[in-house]
Amino acid sequence: QVQVAESGGGLVQDGGSLRLSCKASGRIYSIDMMAWYRQAPGKQRELVALVNSSGGTKYGDSVKGRFTISGDNAAKTVALQMNSLKPEDTAVYYCNVAGSGFYYDDQRAAFKPGPLDAWGQGTLVTVSS
Repeated sequence: QVQVAESGGGLVQDGGSLRLSCKASGRIYSIDMMAWYRQAPGKQRELVALVNSSGGTKYGDSVKGRFTISGDNAAKTVALQMNSLKPEDTAVYYCNVAGSGFYYDDQRAAFKPGPLDAWGQGTLVTVSS
């Protein structure tokens, strides 16, 4: 089992800053990528930013230049620094961890690696105008 826990959401005024944190724990063999997604009311979930195991990053067009993602594979943590927040950034932010985990094989009575795609429960970010 793998757990993903986010923290740092809250209420902030237009133009303010927030920092989100995420930590993964449990039977993780390796991490290929850690990412932040968000979902606003009535809209589809969208990619905010991701960081891969090599340190490469990718950002959604609407947050480029304002948000910064940083990850630590060894610590299994990822953070999202959000500056110059706008009301349209209001959403539930989700942390996603992808890679490999350990799963119990009943037939072999042993753990074996398998694909990992784990999500946190989300943290609400509200930006008031």
